[in-house]
Amino acid sequence: DPQMAEVFLSDGWFSQTEKIQNEVNPPVPPAIKDLKINMQVTGGPSGEVAFRMEAGRLVKGHAADAPTKLVIPFDTARAMLIDQNQQAVMSAFMSGQIRVEGDMAKLMQMQMAGPPSPEAQKVSQLIKEMTTA
Repeated sequence: DPQMAEVFLSDGWFSQTEKIQNEVNPPVPPAIKDLKINMQVTGGPSGEVAFRMEAGRLVKGHAADAPTKLVIPFDTARAMLIDQNQQAVMSAFMSGQIRVEGDMAKLMQMQMAGPPSPEAQKVSQLIKEMTTA
């Protein structure tokens, strides 16, 4: 069954994302196995959205025990998660559009996960395909 196209960060998008992550089930790099980073996305079509990266997965809602929180504009979140555009993310970070609260070192830990596995790349690709333009 073809994936329904969903608006980035909508409830439907989170359900599809969860389904894709469960079906493909990519291995979790040891560096990020215990990593939780809360994200607060601002300026999206449905207002503010709270989610987190937990053990390499996107999960709706915040974790109470996450040591780090990122506050990012909707377009930057999209560039990061859907377009995998590191340049856009870096420039948003440098220009202060991304606010980091808490433990900055945890962001560096994300970099240490290394290149994504083929399965993780497949997850990104499937999520991108079901996200509306």
